[in-house]
Amino acid sequence: MSELQDLLRRERTKRNLTQVQVGEAIRISNSAIGGFETGKLIPTDGTAADLDRLYETGKEIQRLATAAREEAQAPWLRSWLDNERRALVLRSFQPLVLPGLLQTEAYARAVLATGPRTRRRLDEAVAVRLERQSATLERDENFQFTGIVAESVLRQPGSFMKDQLEHLVDIGHRPEVQIRVLPADVGMHPGVAGAFVVAVLPGDRRIGYLDDQLSGRVVTAADDVVSLEQAWDALSGLALTVSQSRDLMLRMIDERE
Repeated sequence: MSELQDLLRRERTKRNLTQVQVGEAIRISNSAIGGFETGKLIPTDGTAADLDRLYETGKEIQRLATAAREEAQAPWLRSWLDNERRALVLRSFQPLVLPGLLQTEAYARAVLATGPRTRRRLDEAVAVRLERQSATLERDENFQFTGIVAESVLRQPGSFMKDQLEHLVDIGHRPEVQIRVLPADVGMHPGVAGAFVVAVLPGDRRIGYLDDQLSGRVVTAADDVVSLEQAWDALSGLALTVSQSRDLMLRMIDERE
């Protein structure tokens, strides 16, 4: 058990509190409390602060939660995550997997399990991905996420895919989330070079992000960002509309009944 998990469980049991009571006290679900204590989830900064106040532990839980997130994140990804959480607009193209911000826990676990991770590291990586989703998509300020995904991504096998498709349909009804499908029959297109994200930050600053087998790369050079935006515009012209994409996903769900 990690130091954070041990502290959370020890402080709760010392006060004879149940997970339900702790959840009610800080206004989150008891399942989240259980996830913190088993290492499947890592408290966000705000939740860690609430737990520190409840348990009167100063800033110890906040410190350990920050350390756990940093340990689970690849070093090259940290600067991008900061930008992701600040972005006013995110445009993501994925030819092989769904964008991390749209993945269910089961889908994320299946994707992350393909790498060389121990069970504990896998749990931590899944927890970080779920926290990324909350930190990016659950903000109060104006924000827009658009994801273009290859049709083949949605037709991947796996018992988790039906729930994943249903999640995409549900989250796609949010005004700040748009999901579009690139049909399988479009032929060659600019996205064959690989996945990428373009972010618009406050002050209209634009940056990009490229993924590969070993690491990721944040792109800031103006010419490179323009190239990514041009690739995005071309892909957008080939992709189905939001409503057409939703109809396609609903048909795929029916096919999996």
